[in-house]
Amino acid sequence: MARPRKPRRNWDELGTIWTVSDELWAVIQPILHELDPPKATGRPRIAARAALDAIIFRMRSGCQWNQLPERFPDDSSIHRTFQRWVRSGTFEHIWAVLIERCEELGGVDWEWQAADGMMGKARLGGPDRPQSHRLWQARGETQLAGRGGWRPTGPGDCRG
Repeated sequence: MARPRKPRRNWDELGTIWTVSDELWAVIQPILHELDPPKATGRPRIAARAALDAIIFRMRSGCQWNQLPERFPDDSSIHRTFQRWVRSGTFEHIWAVLIERCEELGGVDWEWQAADGMMGKARLGGPDRPQSHRLWQARGETQLAGRGGWRPTGPGDCRG
């Protein structure tokens, strides 16, 4: 029996939380123009507002960069813009300005805050990684690929 499919979200119906509104863009645009001015030479950059909308979508949805919808600019350009803005501290500056403006409106409740995170297993282990169950590894020997078997490694090794 097939499971019922979850209905797909229509991102356009969710309101302005997925895109930058005109009012918010009026606040952010001068910051971006100051911290990330247009290049003097070379190929022109993608539109900053389209890049910011794509970055917000990427962060909100958790999709991969190369899975952004077609309505956004090229994924490589968006990722390059994102990295440039992170290096230049653009996001921190925007965040500080928005918090300051929100506080003036009485919209920041400094008594309550939350953080989000994810815990995952380290791919290659770490200092507390479990020891190998293979005895030849525990003795400092290597196993050769193919027909070989094992060969001792260390001071008496014929390979030097």
